[in-house]
Amino acid sequence: MLRDLKQEIKHLETRHLRRQLRIVESPSDPTITIEGRRFISMASNNYLGLANHPGVKQAAIEAIEQWGVGAGAARLISGTMTPHHQLEQDLARFKQVEAALTFGTGYTTNLGLIPALIDRDGLILADRYCHASLIEACRLSKARLRVFHHNDAEHLESLLKKREKVRPTLVVTEGVFSMDGDLAPLPDLLALCRQHDATLVIDDAHGTGVMGTNGRGTVEHFGVNPQDLIQMGTLSKAIGTSGGYVAGPASLKEYLINTSKAFIYTTAQPPAIAAAASTAIRIIQDEPARRERLRTNRNALHAALTGLGFQLTDTQSPILPIIVKSPERAVEMSQALYEAGVYVPAIRPPTVPKHSSRLRLTVSSEHSQEQLETVVAAFRKVREAFSMKSTSASG
Repeated sequence: MLRDLKQEIKHLETRHLRRQLRIVESPSDPTITIEGRRFISMASNNYLGLANHPGVKQAAIEAIEQWGVGAGAARLISGTMTPHHQLEQDLARFKQVEAALTFGTGYTTNLGLIPALIDRDGLILADRYCHASLIEACRLSKARLRVFHHNDAEHLESLLKKREKVRPTLVVTEGVFSMDGDLAPLPDLLALCRQHDATLVIDDAHGTGVMGTNGRGTVEHFGVNPQDLIQMGTLSKAIGTSGGYVAGPASLKEYLINTSKAFIYTTAQPPAIAAAASTAIRIIQDEPARRERLRTNRNALHAALTGLGFQLTDTQSPILPIIVKSPERAVEMSQALYEAGVYVPAIRPPTVPKHSSRLRLTVSSEHSQEQLETVVAAFRKVREAFSMKSTSASG
């Protein structure tokens, strides 16, 4: 018999963990419309404003005219079209590796990659804060899974030293951690993988397009050799479309085409999305000013929020999480900001660990100075209101 779902929902409600969908009635821009009202959006991963870029939209429109809406089949049947092939070439050049392979979503990319690389005879060492799709992929592989402390190379080293020497090993991390905004210590992790004959897999969903001089991601930011690890990423953040990819050796692409269930048994992404992503990648390379505006906006907002006394994580990216600990307080503050015209959802367990609920702001290159000043003013009022509320409660 199924559980009493209504009772389960009520239980979530009492713990301030119930989530509900809000319908956005406008494109993904710095301002969005919800229920007929305009808000400054601080909740999008559209870091470079490419999701609604005229050139990206035009590429999709022209591809629909030429290729239709759907691919009509899985990639190995008849679903591989010219836009898919072009996108994979563009991604490989952008990431400076031999080859790339695309998937329908970032989540399924991880589900398709990790179980294809390792099985029950292997060992996976994953950062504690890895995305849910990575952890799910690790479990799906049936390999032994051990978690190392977040960004703790010493703990990782101790686990590597304890393993059986002949056991195939993956070390799995994010490049930019999606909920904390901090960066993995890639040079240290890569050095340990070389020393212990392990393979490093990095999920660079939030680094691609954002980090590095040319936007190639966290690998470029740290100056490590892209040939020395396997990169996974998404097309849905800075690239502004949808889907995921794996970038690495040509042999890896060939192997995944033949073994990855998430690739083999699903219909190809719409060709228009592939064409739009190729255009977005070219814009990322041709318009470095977008990343400069993003960094300027990020630094200005980070300084203002810390200046107001908010507790932020050790973020080094456009992800600016304000830790409020209690899910109830996170929901209340989010609602107060909503009433002030600023959209910042509350992030609560199980998305983040217990006692670390937060307001997670994400900045874009397209936010104006005036918009960011309005956001800061709203946070100042919320800070004052909740400080008074806390003082009253304690008194």
